[in-house]
Amino acid sequence: MTSDVARLISYYRSPLGRISRSLIREQITALAGDVSGKRVLGLGFATPYLRFTLDRAERVLAFMPARQGASAWPREGPSHTVLCDPLEMPLTDAAIDLTIAIHALEHVADAEELMRELWRITAPNGHLLLVVPRRRGIWAQRDNTPFGQGNPYSGGQLEKLLRDHSFVPEAWRDGLFLPPVQYSLVLRWTRFFERMGRLFGPAMSGVICVRARKEAFPAVPRRKRAARYVRLPGLSTATARSR
Repeated sequence: MTSDVARLISYYRSPLGRISRSLIREQITALAGDVSGKRVLGLGFATPYLRFTLDRAERVLAFMPARQGASAWPREGPSHTVLCDPLEMPLTDAAIDLTIAIHALEHVADAEELMRELWRITAPNGHLLLVVPRRRGIWAQRDNTPFGQGNPYSGGQLEKLLRDHSFVPEAWRDGLFLPPVQYSLVLRWTRFFERMGRLFGPAMSGVICVRARKEAFPAVPRRKRAARYVRLPGLSTATARSR
């Protein structure tokens, strides 16, 4: 199931959504590093996490899947949002230095085809930053947040998917150790739950964050899509008939 854009916006405006955004954004900014002069793409619903790139990156784009819907972003200035098919993104080869994909990989019908497309648009030695729900995490077991929708991944599954499509994982981080509930007591003790969760290891986290570097040659070539022919009726110019 794919969350629509209205539900995603509503979630990130809620108290739990604001806290989860803050916690994941810490991991994303640490993994992304210096984005000065880079061409940055946000894929899925990444706009809550892209603001730190606006003033430093050369160019920032936010691609949102057609099934999800799109919203204008940022609030000020021209919109950076594009509504498109993530399996056929309107970009030339090697156009992006850093892709930040969140609420993306777990929702596509063909994850392997998405990885091939991401390899195509990524520049040589460019990076891909993925944030996906952890398969055994409590956030993936509850459907009251966007992280409980779609197909979650384990660390091993994610690493295999990356390596099979010529991306080398370089750094891993875990996030969202607090329970996915809107209780005020839990929300006030966010940092306590984060510290306690990390003591029990990554298995207690809600999401997996990984930065991977693109290798020079694709491990798996792109699938050749069958050409589509549309049959049109043979119409000739008609003239008016006089009565």
